[in-house]
Amino acid sequence: MTTDAAPPLLMLRGIGKTFASGVTAIDGVDMTIREGDFLSLLGPSGCGKSTALRIIAGLSTPSRGVMDWRGAPIAKTDIGFVFQEPTLMPWASVVDNVYLPLRLQGVSRSKAAPAIAEVLERVHLTGFEKAVPRELSGGMKMRVSIARGLVTRPRILLMDEPFAALDEITRFKLNNDLLDLWSKERFTVIFVTHSVFESVFLSNRVVVMAARPGRVHEEIAVDAPYPRDEAFRTSADYAALCRQASRVLGEAIHAAPLHNGQPAKEAIDGIH
Repeated sequence: MTTDAAPPLLMLRGIGKTFASGVTAIDGVDMTIREGDFLSLLGPSGCGKSTALRIIAGLSTPSRGVMDWRGAPIAKTDIGFVFQEPTLMPWASVVDNVYLPLRLQGVSRSKAAPAIAEVLERVHLTGFEKAVPRELSGGMKMRVSIARGLVTRPRILLMDEPFAALDEITRFKLNNDLLDLWSKERFTVIFVTHSVFESVFLSNRVVVMAARPGRVHEEIAVDAPYPRDEAFRTSADYAALCRQASRVLGEAIHAAPLHNGQPAKEAIDGIH
């Protein structure tokens, strides 16, 4: 399954973000996200992955550049966001945590009930509706967070390292379940991760970013077909793609810092 022929959903052109402190988080970011993409942003800490995601979500304003939503205008309800931490209300039940985005839209509890029940079934939390976060495992809390991000049926789901704090077994299971959800619903995903293995397993495209300032270093097409399962995880194709992504990530980590769009003088001097 490929999205290469799908129409663009979002185009970023020359996006930069400089904070009041004078720190430039990202600069000159060019990226095209297509309808139905599962696109991962991969890069070292400090390369601006989360900053780019927050700008796409409308949680931060770019200092320069153009963000062009193609086709019909994107409403806030068209975007779901899953943070690195589940950020659940500790006093509220699973149902009430998932209901929150619909409640903020003014949807009554009775009208929201079918959508909540459906999304909880999709993330395998049926039977836990009345549980509160302290009664749930880390993986289950993240499932609640994903359900909350999907309950409005968004066109695009933004995920900021959602599985980083989980053990490997839980992470693999949630990777599998997320791909299953995506393949059935075909929403667009932009997924931030530090993991080469996770990015290759999930994505049809991996955008590798370099730091100082954050920028796109290289894009990798992951041409392996969907659905992907444990057989893919142990295949030679997966291993080769992971080696390619690791090599590009290593290049990005060691890329020279930029100054006014050019390699910094000290980096150039260091070559001689």
